[in-house]
Amino acid sequence: MKANEKIKSLRGLMKEKGIRAYIIPTYDPHQSEYLADYYKARAWISGFTGSAGTVVVTEDEAILWADGRYWIQAENEIAGSEIKLYKTGLPSTPSYAEYLRDKLEDGDSIGFDGKIFPQSDFEKLKSHFKNKNIKFIEDHDLVGELWTDRPALPKTKVFVLDEKYTGKSAKEKINQVRKEMEKEGADYFLLASLDDIAWLYNIRGRDIANNPVVISYALISKDKAYLFVDNEKLGDEVRNYLSENGIEIEDYNRVINYVENFEKGKSVFLDPSRTNRWLYKAIPEGCNIIEGTNITTNLKAIKNTTEIQNQRKAYIKDGVALVKFMYWLDQNVGKTVITEVSAAERLEEFRREQEGFIEPSFDTIAAYKENAAMMHYRAEEGKSNYELKKEGLFLVDSGGQYLEGTTDITRTIVLGHITDEEKRDFTLTLKGHINLISARFLYGTTGSNIDVLSRYPLWQEGLDYKCGTGHGVGYLLNVHEGPHRISPIPNEVVLEKGMVVTIEPGVYKAGKYGIRIENVAVVDEDIETEYGGKFMKFDILSYVPIDLEAVDVNMLTEKERNWLNSYHKKVYEKLSPYLSEEERQWLKEETREI
Repeated sequence: MKANEKIKSLRGLMKEKGIRAYIIPTYDPHQSEYLADYYKARAWISGFTGSAGTVVVTEDEAILWADGRYWIQAENEIAGSEIKLYKTGLPSTPSYAEYLRDKLEDGDSIGFDGKIFPQSDFEKLKSHFKNKNIKFIEDHDLVGELWTDRPALPKTKVFVLDEKYTGKSAKEKINQVRKEMEKEGADYFLLASLDDIAWLYNIRGRDIANNPVVISYALISKDKAYLFVDNEKLGDEVRNYLSENGIEIEDYNRVINYVENFEKGKSVFLDPSRTNRWLYKAIPEGCNIIEGTNITTNLKAIKNTTEIQNQRKAYIKDGVALVKFMYWLDQNVGKTVITEVSAAERLEEFRREQEGFIEPSFDTIAAYKENAAMMHYRAEEGKSNYELKKEGLFLVDSGGQYLEGTTDITRTIVLGHITDEEKRDFTLTLKGHINLISARFLYGTTGSNIDVLSRYPLWQEGLDYKCGTGHGVGYLLNVHEGPHRISPIPNEVVLEKGMVVTIEPGVYKAGKYGIRIENVAVVDEDIETEYGGKFMKFDILSYVPIDLEAVDVNMLTEKERNWLNSYHKKVYEKLSPYLSEEERQWLKEETREI
């Protein structure tokens, strides 16, 4: 079925159920950023494949809300359907809740699947209808009723991540959680987010591509710890490890029985943005619900010494793979047919040569020329798949999942002749990158306090990028991890020692090119002074050459040149021992002093 046919069938079901408007968000029951194929309902109904967005269908309209990362992609993918694009983030664009508030009348009904709809989104939605009598019908997965060839739920095996990688046992982490529960006055901690569960219990899986998590729920009380999971996924080693760490195993679907039977008067801690409406609604009246960011989210954001040491090893392996790839590109572009897709495949091959590599940490963005203006572009055979030529800029944003950690890095590579405009914009991006990654900042600073440092050189030339500058990175977990981030959007999370974060400014010009330079760093202590107090800094983890052919040296200050020379010296020192003689000589030239 095409999108219009699917929407027509959906409207038929809506009419049967008395639903005037139906919301299809991009969620699974655990509010994961990336989804198992089974849960890609929004992509199925609309044809839009981006990782974020919401579709609303009414009796006479179908609308997709998507943010600036996806405007170009969304317009391309919904072309030819009745679906209209509403560009999230523009002052003139209403939210889907505002749209529904203005469109619906007293007595109308809004439908959604409560098993995937987060409680926080429900509260926001409900707040828009204080002056209208609107019914919420929460128990129908209408897309699921239409989706006849829906993929099966994943059945991948779970494995234990050894403590030589995690630095702490599951038992130690559970005890940390219980101390925080005591501070919050909580009798129960209900946990639905998959990366938090994997971190807490030192387990990993392959249920979601690129995200080594296990579809599950967890529940911690003062003296019990439960994992709700499909039993078929567990081998003896996993069962034994969980048992040794005081974790009881229950069937995935039994979580609702436990929640419904919480004792009245008890307090339940949960994160409403990571807990679905179905579970939240099941908590008995008389229980006290304490809402906040998941306790585990804050704990896992601060990497321990073992995790940081391991991540340094992962980035050496990743850097070696990237240099081998860049050398291969340099030697072969223009001599043999290389496309965006085949380049991404070759990069993955270089990563697979590295010991401890498991899978990519996200789908590689291999974007040539104007395709790179789409921040989350993905090349596909038969759709968009440029052949690389000896000209222009090639943006590669990629990462890997290693036993030693999760990597994420972007380089924009010169393939041949570039314009003065491209060189200027690349150098401005580099200046912004250096400005932030080399910054000293006062303890207590948040990501939103320092985001401007990376934008300042761009702003002076009337340029900006419509996304954040940096995100946290998990440890053999999700490549995007909170609660910290570097973004203009206000964020009260202090940058603490041990937090890992990306720094990735860019320039994106639709129809022309895209440029991004990304490194990953860990927050560390710097100096303490009598008059300023404690200051922090970024300690770089990722080492891959920055293409000097795209740098206008005359635009750099002496401090910026010194930073780039120092960085490149370390790149060569750290990576050259693992390269062939030819690759080493190439890297020496790529990291030469300027």
